[in-house]
Amino acid sequence: MQLSKRLKAVADMVTIGNRVADIGCDHAYIAINLIMNKISPFVVAMDVNQGPLDRAKENIERYRVADKISIRKSDGLQMLKTGEVDTILMAGMGGRLMTEILASRMDIVATAKELVLQPQSEIYEVRRTLEQWGFIIVDENMLKEDGKYYLVMKVRIDSSSINNNKYQLLKPEHIYYGRLLLEDKNPVLLEYLQSEKRLYKKIYNELIDKPTKQSRERQTEILELIQVIDQAMGYYKEGK
Repeated sequence: MQLSKRLKAVADMVTIGNRVADIGCDHAYIAINLIMNKISPFVVAMDVNQGPLDRAKENIERYRVADKISIRKSDGLQMLKTGEVDTILMAGMGGRLMTEILASRMDIVATAKELVLQPQSEIYEVRRTLEQWGFIIVDENMLKEDGKYYLVMKVRIDSSSINNNKYQLLKPEHIYYGRLLLEDKNPVLLEYLQSEKRLYKKIYNELIDKPTKQSRERQTEILELIQVIDQAMGYYKEGK
């Protein structure tokens, strides 16, 4: 099965040999790919809507992997059993929804080894929340497909056996843009930072013409965000 660039990046984050729960599985493309490429021996494909599950079932039967993929209608993690999987995977949903789903069943999350997340929005809130929970982001990738930017992260739930200092989010730019991406000088992130800076400058210039209290407050916020972007772009300078 040929995955899109975004979905392939998600599948590639899964640790080989792990049992996986794909939350919000849609057509089960990732689940099928994980089985067919022998990345995972068993996948639970879950979605809250019956329509996607029906299409997932058709695809799973077409590729003859029904014996290795369990399809379940589930609101988030509700139909997942404790200790049933090693990886909890969520892709293509908002960051706040992701953290709400995880927070609602921390008993299930605690028995997994890792999370593979591809939040579509509020990425800084995802990083901040993961840090508050004591989880560690151990790998990140950023890519561009069809003009849109996507971030994928692998999160270790039990971080007691690794060097936390390497992964701690110590600065604002780590929370907003990812310490690992910045230290690796990810080229797609640099392009994204340049795009974000242009956007914020445009908004700032438009707000200058509106001398209201709300406008001035927003101007201050934007200047602070531009400062964080500048700090992030500093990682790409020679010698850094």
